[in-house]
Amino acid sequence: MDEDEFDAFYNASFRRVCAQVYAMIGDSDEAAECVQEAFARAWAHRRKMSAVDYPEAWVRTTAYRLAVGRWRRKKYAGRVTDRAVGIRTEMPAVDETHVALVAALKKLPEAQRQAIVLHHIADLPVHQVAAEVGAPTGTIKARLARGRATLAELLADEQPGAVWKEA
Repeated sequence: MDEDEFDAFYNASFRRVCAQVYAMIGDSDEAAECVQEAFARAWAHRRKMSAVDYPEAWVRTTAYRLAVGRWRRKKYAGRVTDRAVGIRTEMPAVDETHVALVAALKKLPEAQRQAIVLHHIADLPVHQVAAEVGAPTGTIKARLARGRATLAELLADEQPGAVWKEA
């Protein structure tokens, strides 16, 4: 992957991957930092990225793993990770529906949340979610069914009379 191809890849997928990782971990600043780091690592390995079937999946998985690693370090070290000093980037405002969805996603078990985000937000087919997560297709289908059922209950509690429809 040359510089122009990488720039096009970055520009086409950065915001989408940030939104997906945010939905998985529930912290937009942390998600943006992890996605930036994942793209930096992808840049360092850009010649190998040409051989990767789904480079966006590689970046998303790397960003998610970075987020989990940061969470573990915070939890076990008892200290906050260092933040770079600089101008805070402006993110577009999110609406109440988005906030309610992310709050409901936070209440799901991690495996269900990851399956829901990858299938419904990242728009990956079930078999690709299974490959990315490393679980059988049937397991992913079960996680999706349970996650959707729980989300429907949680979102119905948030907005009485509203029904969350399955995509």
